[in-house]
Amino acid sequence: MSSALVAYLHYLAMISIAVVLVLELMYCTPGLSDARARVLARMDAGLGAAAIVALVTGVARVVWFGKGAAFYLHNPVFHIKLALFLAVGLLSIPPTLQFLRWVRGLKGGAKNVAEHYQIARVRRYIHAELVLFVFIPLMAALMARGIGLQTGQ
Repeated sequence: MSSALVAYLHYLAMISIAVVLVLELMYCTPGLSDARARVLARMDAGLGAAAIVALVTGVARVVWFGKGAAFYLHNPVFHIKLALFLAVGLLSIPPTLQFLRWVRGLKGGAKNVAEHYQIARVRRYIHAELVLFVFIPLMAALMARGIGLQTGQ
């Protein structure tokens, strides 16, 4: 039962990451209102929480549940999956910092804090995150089927 719950939370977190990235892309558009800038910052906090849940449950699946550490750690597809997850995480830093700057500006009394070039830059990062993120489930599906495992020689 614990294994199924951890797997479920892992999948739910990964789906949540995808949903929040798409929502951020939909909300971060030219003419971004101050209210939407605040919503983007809250959504991004949810993205961070989902990423933490995905990471923690992923580690739990490797160490205690799933197919065992040997299955995962000796599979190059698993390493590609981790690299993709890390790359998406690193690409999420500039948008997060921008959202925080916008909120800080709004708290300081500024109006229309989101410049067009900033919005365009954030959207490029989110697009890149989505492009990389779409390959993570593919790596998981390949890995689950034993692709990448070394066979006896």
